[in-house]
Amino acid sequence: MAAVIDLNCDLGEGGDADAELMPLISSVNIACGAHAGDPATMRATVQAALRHGVAIGAHPGFADRAAFGRRELALTPAEIVSLVQAQIVALCAVATREGARVTHVKPHGALYNLAARDATVAAAVARAVAQVDASLCLYALAGGQLLAAGRAHGLRVAAEVFADRSYQADGSLTLRDRPGAVLADPTDATAQVLRLVQHGVVRATCGVDVALAADTVCLHGDGAGAVSFARAIRTGLREAGVVLRALV
Repeated sequence: MAAVIDLNCDLGEGGDADAELMPLISSVNIACGAHAGDPATMRATVQAALRHGVAIGAHPGFADRAAFGRRELALTPAEIVSLVQAQIVALCAVATREGARVTHVKPHGALYNLAARDATVAAAVARAVAQVDASLCLYALAGGQLLAAGRAHGLRVAAEVFADRSYQADGSLTLRDRPGAVLADPTDATAQVLRLVQHGVVRATCGVDVALAADTVCLHGDGAGAVSFARAIRTGLREAGVVLRALV
């Protein structure tokens, strides 16, 4: 049986490449107005996803536009629940008006990374998703706390790996302020994706192989050359006999 993988991308964040990226992916994570986005952008992104048959997901983050949601904020679990729920509900309302449905949720930036390592934050995010709609699939870092929290709250979960980010020996992503955190070559990104999809391993920056399960692969839509990366990855997957398909 051929391997199957989902390719997701964070869009609706004000990037210039959204229109080119949408036909190249199988699921989209749409900014919901906190770290980026607004009702008009959400609507346009949902419409584009519908045209191309791309699964629609909410991409909630910290309400910190100045830092693009990439700065950790000290919020209580209750505040995180409210923050995440408000953003999911906002996108669901837009999707419903367009005759679409939201199928998954993937936290953004600092919230994503915090939930990956902090069990309390992870539980708050998972609780927020489950309370809005328990049928939603939760995208979470492979091996992280959020994946376990999603399962504990009865959610379907998708273990996420990254095409354009490097990894540490513990399976965490290299911090963005460190050299080599973001892969610069589409060929390197494609090779990383293929190893993850076909063999379940990724080479950490220290040179060791780390075992990671992969249900979905993320490509950042705001990265330099994102379209080139997406095309290279699609070609590499196709040539390897891997089927690109949304999870739901």
